[in-house]
Amino acid sequence: MFSIGDKIVYPMHGAGVITGIEEKNILGALREYYILSMPCGDMKIMVPVDNCSEVGIRHISEAGVVKKVFDVLKDESSEMPSNWNRRCRENMEKLKSGDIFKVAEVVRNLMRQDREKRLSTGEKKLLTNAKQILISEMILVSGKDKEQMTELVNEAV
Repeated sequence: MFSIGDKIVYPMHGAGVITGIEEKNILGALREYYILSMPCGDMKIMVPVDNCSEVGIRHISEAGVVKKVFDVLKDESSEMPSNWNRRCRENMEKLKSGDIFKVAEVVRNLMRQDREKRLSTGEKKLLTNAKQILISEMILVSGKDKEQMTELVNEAV
């Protein structure tokens, strides 16, 4: 179980800080929820406490991971399927994993593909989401602000 003040990653939404733990009655079910404050987008998210392991919630990465993430961003693009549907599915699986290195891979590959040939609307949304997930964790790990981290990520790719 996590505590107030813990910095955690919610795989499909990004990293945030637990600002509270509240009991809520939603659709007739009384459950405990973590209240997450996200550094990107000024969002608050409620996460059911009893669903944490199923959705892959974890503590944020250690500070040493930042350099390794930038190495992934600078690395060669990985091979992706030419079929956009299959490519999208693979990228979604990587995001759902919650693994910061896989998220960095998605960001790198889609940013480079967007430079070469424009991404479809769906892939643009996926890129925006992946960048938010990556940058939110990098902000909490490094202490930099959103603009600085966004610029560093863009430069690395």
